[in-house]
Amino acid sequence: MALRAGQGEPRRPLLPGLLLVAAALSRPAAPCPFQCYCFGGPKLLLRCASGAELRQPPRDVPPDARNLTIVGANLTVLRAAAFAGGDADREETEAGGVRLPLLTALRLTHNNIEVVEDGAFDGLPSLAALDLSHNPLRALGSAAFRGLPALRSLQLNHALARGGPALLTSLDAALAPLDELRLLGLAGNALSRLPPSALSRPHLEQLDARFNALAGLAPDELRVLERDGDLPAPRLLLAENPLLCGCAARPLLSWLRNATERVPDARRLRCAAPRALHGRPFLDLEEARLHCAHGDVDGRGEDVELAGPELEASYVFFGLVLALIGLIFLMVLYLNRRGIQRWMRNLREACRDQMEGYHYRYEQDADPRRTPAPAAPAGSRATSPGSGL
Repeated sequence: MALRAGQGEPRRPLLPGLLLVAAALSRPAAPCPFQCYCFGGPKLLLRCASGAELRQPPRDVPPDARNLTIVGANLTVLRAAAFAGGDADREETEAGGVRLPLLTALRLTHNNIEVVEDGAFDGLPSLAALDLSHNPLRALGSAAFRGLPALRSLQLNHALARGGPALLTSLDAALAPLDELRLLGLAGNALSRLPPSALSRPHLEQLDARFNALAGLAPDELRVLERDGDLPAPRLLLAENPLLCGCAARPLLSWLRNATERVPDARRLRCAAPRALHGRPFLDLEEARLHCAHGDVDGRGEDVELAGPELEASYVFFGLVLALIGLIFLMVLYLNRRGIQRWMRNLREACRDQMEGYHYRYEQDADPRRTPAPAAPAGSRATSPGSGL
């Protein structure tokens, strides 16, 4: 039928569109893993906290998960491809080995993790933030972080103290492929030195090395921190480390004064040794005061001499104390002068009486008129007064 003038097009039926909307709304969402909490939104967030019952990462994590947090579990060992289909029995991974292609943040704190095997995070190509803090790590595979090309933040705070030097060597090898790393947390690990790979990451922006056992930074480490080209130099957090303020600390002191903005907590650095400088702010020292002990070329001895104005001030103070003691002694003598005179007079009289007694006995012994009595004859018999003879 022809349309009349001024009439619009006929209305199309709305039923097909409503059916499409209903189908989209009724599509079942990905199930939430057992003993986990899922929070919807633009980026799906999962939080699993099941205590000691969870001994391996959940395998039924939705593939569109963006953030996964597991806290307070008992994972102990992270096997190879633990998040890509592998489990504690080392089953084969799924085809392609990618189960969570959209996961960007993985937090595994307080899970009693002791071993991280090579390739433990395979199948997470989009992972940008990994947190393994507060786990008693004892072994770390040299290829534990392989397959993480997008990793920008790695937190290992309070996780490396029990591993010893072998764990530090493995960490150095594991950090080598992480060229996109921006943030690295190594606080609270009792480290006596920093892994070389941690300092040489080309895009590193901040390295947290607080609460360790660092006595200082060597000149080679300071040179690595200097970047060539347009890359910005990383920030370094060093507070709460027992700095050894000997001659070996001179390069670090000079470097800090030229790059204070690179170490935001530089004003909190304190000397732990030698005893003469214990607790002194590191930046307030002068390089002339950082002396090596005799025969200690590397500056790691305990006896570092004070020099310059500080030593002179010590001698001046000591002299003032001695002068004050002498002045007090003279005042006591002056105030008690009469008693001292009386005591001296009595002492002199006692000495004179003693000497007179000695002189008198000497004269008596030397008098020739006083001869000793003759001895009795050898043949005579001694008699007693009561014998009657």
